[in-house]
Amino acid sequence: MNIEKLVKQQRTYFESGATLSYASRMDALWRIGAALARHEKALCDALYQDLHKCASESQMAEIAMTRSELNYCIRHLAGWMRREHIKTGLANFHAKSFTVAEPYGVTLVMAPWNYPVLLCLEPLIDAVAAGNCVVLKPSAYAPHVSAVLAKMLGETFEAEYIAVVEGGREENNALLEQRFDYIFFTGSTAVGKVVLEKAARHVTPVTLELGGKSPCIVDRTADIKKAARRIVFGKILNSGQTCVAPDYLIVHPDVREALFAAMKNELVRMLGEKPLESEEYPRMVNEKHYARVMALLKGEHIVTGGYGNPKTLQIAPTILDHVSLDAPVMQEEIFGPVLPTLTFRTREELLAIIRHFEKPLACYLFTRDKSMERWLFAHVSFGGGCINDTIVHLATSEMGFGGVGASGMGSYHGRAGFETFSHRKSVIQKYNWLDLPMRYHPYAKWKDAVIRRVMR
Repeated sequence: MNIEKLVKQQRTYFESGATLSYASRMDALWRIGAALARHEKALCDALYQDLHKCASESQMAEIAMTRSELNYCIRHLAGWMRREHIKTGLANFHAKSFTVAEPYGVTLVMAPWNYPVLLCLEPLIDAVAAGNCVVLKPSAYAPHVSAVLAKMLGETFEAEYIAVVEGGREENNALLEQRFDYIFFTGSTAVGKVVLEKAARHVTPVTLELGGKSPCIVDRTADIKKAARRIVFGKILNSGQTCVAPDYLIVHPDVREALFAAMKNELVRMLGEKPLESEEYPRMVNEKHYARVMALLKGEHIVTGGYGNPKTLQIAPTILDHVSLDAPVMQEEIFGPVLPTLTFRTREELLAIIRHFEKPLACYLFTRDKSMERWLFAHVSFGGGCINDTIVHLATSEMGFGGVGASGMGSYHGRAGFETFSHRKSVIQKYNWLDLPMRYHPYAKWKDAVIRRVMR
């Protein structure tokens, strides 16, 4: 595929105005929905081939969430596209003020392999709702899903409007050499820095959805049984290959043993005594990532798990105790079913642990103490999170989802996604029946006095 030619074709198509109207945007969204319905089984089969995701997890964490975002955008698009009227200050009397959302133009969406359907289609939906053309780049690490998406969107849209570019690093590099009007990237912090550097050459705005070491805090007031169930759910989902998975546990020592016991019970309840034999348990995406995660376990104190199957690339859910901040498992985002544990007694100790790392994409707190909640919000910076749960804060179109600092910039989902892919123009419309003389030459002291009074 000639990528430079493709981008030029999309720019020509966008400049024709074909994507701008409410009718054209709604038509595109309905076509995405119909295509998703036609290819739902093929996508689920591809998810199983690429990641060993069972049908239930594929539905819950990929297909259903994509459909929910699509339906939300369809319901609210008309309201988002309307002018937003703003109060006009006295300095601009007599006038009205409003903002208008306009699409950026030709956008690039670069998606990762861990949720290859959801993280391709959700930003695509938001970009189309905002009136853009889209070049979609799925990950080469999920080749079966990539192929289905290419077929699905290729038979639904002309490439000049929505195009899928398959391939690996060569195609990624070629795409980043082009001038796009907006780039949306989901992936690692290291690659995100490269995307940002490439975009800077064209002064292209960027949204980066990255990751980091997301803490999960359990204080002595927590409901241990529910905390164990919800932490285990968040950690084993997609075998830990989730950007907002609990990356490490910080637990009060008074409840540590009870939490470990409850978590082990939940692991057996969910996956059985032999988790690697479960048909519902996903695997590591490839041998490289399997070997990387297994290497992080060396020399650590294992509470449960700690083994894997190199033939199936599955790693048993693993809890580690007495972990040092200097341990290899604490030096990078794990992106696997391994949960290291540290302890804290005071809020000062807790804050020191969290601030040892960059600002995380997510933070989870299990507590019954309202003052603890308020303290966390006031002192800990993170992209988003949950009180007494994990993961589920991203499963809504009512709130934006995104990181802060090294965990990303910008957000999407619902209205936030529409705004991400839109430039909002600010406009003042003046009336002609009144023209205040203070701003015009010649200036005078009485004009200065009026200006000072009006502008204060």
